[in-house]
Amino acid sequence: MQTKNFNEIFRGLKDVAPVVTSGTLLVVLSSCVWFGVQTYLSLPQDSLSIGATVFQSGHIHRLFLYPFHHRTLPQLLLSITALLFLCGSVEKGYGTVRFLFLFLLLASITGVFYSFLDVLQDVSMHTEGLLPVILACVALTTLHTKMTKGFLCGVSLPAVALPWVLLIICTALIPHSVLLCNVIAILVGWVYGKGWLSPVDMSESRAAILEKIQPFKLLRSISGAMFVPASSQERRKTLLPQINPTPGSYPVQAYAVLPSISSAGTPATMYEGWPHSASLIPPHSPHGHPSAHSIGHNHGHLSGQSVGHTCNHSHSHGPKH
Repeated sequence: MQTKNFNEIFRGLKDVAPVVTSGTLLVVLSSCVWFGVQTYLSLPQDSLSIGATVFQSGHIHRLFLYPFHHRTLPQLLLSITALLFLCGSVEKGYGTVRFLFLFLLLASITGVFYSFLDVLQDVSMHTEGLLPVILACVALTTLHTKMTKGFLCGVSLPAVALPWVLLIICTALIPHSVLLCNVIAILVGWVYGKGWLSPVDMSESRAAILEKIQPFKLLRSISGAMFVPASSQERRKTLLPQINPTPGSYPVQAYAVLPSISSAGTPATMYEGWPHSASLIPPHSPHGHPSAHSIGHNHGHLSGQSVGHTCNHSHSHGPKH
């Protein structure tokens, strides 16, 4: 009984859990590795955070690396959970290579705007983590989806309002997240969704070439994660694989049962896939004599012919005027 309950719970969790893709897996591993390095080496908590120091100290590299930096373990775990549930659809729509490029592009543009605004503030507030890029991906998804409404925790919401609702929830739950940076990330995601960043975007053909070389070729060989190709045709084959059922796995057509009027000793034949009993055919006498049914049928047929002949004869020999 306990084994059955455990299997049901495991099956339910498997249905709810998102499909792990290669791009999100690489981001998760990079964040975990850097968190282990900074914890082991006791690095400052704002070692890769962005803010006014990006321009004041010339730390331009932070604009690309701050999403992988997390101060505490709860911040890391919550950010990874949000990434797996909210960014998988973006990678499935763009491909793994374009998703990684999009991840760095959205992160760097958001970091530039926030760092510039942080210089104008009286009190500098550093920020880091995956949450800004996650919200930018959600805003991008809402512009490309055909759904006018979305569902969050069973509540129907307009698709346009979904990023702002997630902004409030994630900013409240994930520690060390800055509201201003998250708002800028949503606006940057919308700008990219409108196509205004197409001059700096990576094309599908370019991504198809890059995914055939290292290190993306190594990323494709990782088992347990789905590598999404850049080409739309190959991506469709990966996400919607063709099903080749084995013989006998699908139910076949059930033929009709034999009529109840057929006797047990009467042989049955098949006619165009349906059983045809020989008892439904008028039997013939073995000695050449017709049966009573056939005699009555023939007698009625001949009587009709004789009546018709008599009528024709009387009409042809009728009185002439």
